[in-house]
Amino acid sequence: MRTSEIKRKTAETDIALSLNLDGTGISSVQTGCGFLDHMLTLFASHGRFDLTLSCKGDTYVDYHHTVEDVGIALGEAFYAALGDKRGIHRYGDTVLPMDEALILTAVDFSGRAFLGYLVELPTEKVGDFDTELCEEFWYGFVRKAECALHIRMLSGRNSHHIIEGIFKSAARTLREAVAVDAAFADEIPSTKGVL
Repeated sequence: MRTSEIKRKTAETDIALSLNLDGTGISSVQTGCGFLDHMLTLFASHGRFDLTLSCKGDTYVDYHHTVEDVGIALGEAFYAALGDKRGIHRYGDTVLPMDEALILTAVDFSGRAFLGYLVELPTEKVGDFDTELCEEFWYGFVRKAECALHIRMLSGRNSHHIIEGIFKSAARTLREAVAVDAAFADEIPSTKGVL
């Protein structure tokens, strides 16, 4: 099974995370940030990833360290669970409508980290969540997952719908990219022979 367990402890956060890429979408998420919990629960469900995550962070300051470090830990978990990436599709893309919002995501598990984030959120907050932290989460993720991830907002006027659309779309895109292609199950998806 393609699974991983990550423990990450800093002066700002203490994270324990387990991931199964071949799961059914079962999740238990407790980060101390209700909005992030909701987004990660949606992420696990739409990606069909089993995810258990707890984070104790300095949320009395704000959510920045928690959100960024959870993104980093999730990226580390994907990297570890994928191993040498043998047999994966490598690429994935999704265009997802979320009410008035339309989100495009595309990924390449290339071994090179890049985030292309073209999103204009109309509000600075959703509840007590700073909307700018959505980009910080995905930046942390790509750095540790070593993938190129593009996120584009094609339309939208509600920050909650846009961010929810991003997490759902990214989950489906990642699911497609990490799925094993039975016809190439024993091959590294690169002419270099390594990713």
